[in-house]
Amino acid sequence: MFLMSLVGEARRMAPSLSRGISFVYILRLQSGGLYIGCSTDFEKRFGDHENGSACRTTKLDPPKSVAWIEIHINFPAARRRETQIKKWSRAKKEALIVKDAKSLHCLAKSRD
Repeated sequence: MFLMSLVGEARRMAPSLSRGISFVYILRLQSGGLYIGCSTDFEKRFGDHENGSACRTTKLDPPKSVAWIEIHINFPAARRRETQIKKWSRAKKEALIVKDAKSLHCLAKSRD
């Protein structure tokens, strides 16, 4: 049931998601932490997160919601973006989630 909630939430954020389309996503975890990932099979990947087989992180700390999602033209582009976001501070990730362009710009300059 939780998978359908995640799938519905992400589809609302990016309606054209389907198998074969590359995307990067941020999950808000039960602990309040953030998980950044990418995939080309939306439903399978979220199902794996739900049942704890996607990675150690979401096995120990299951996802609570989809915080952000972004579509990319191909998987290598999605992987580059995932790597970029993983290097960001928590504040910058939160600014991305809430689409706060001004804060993103300031945080990029200050390296916070």
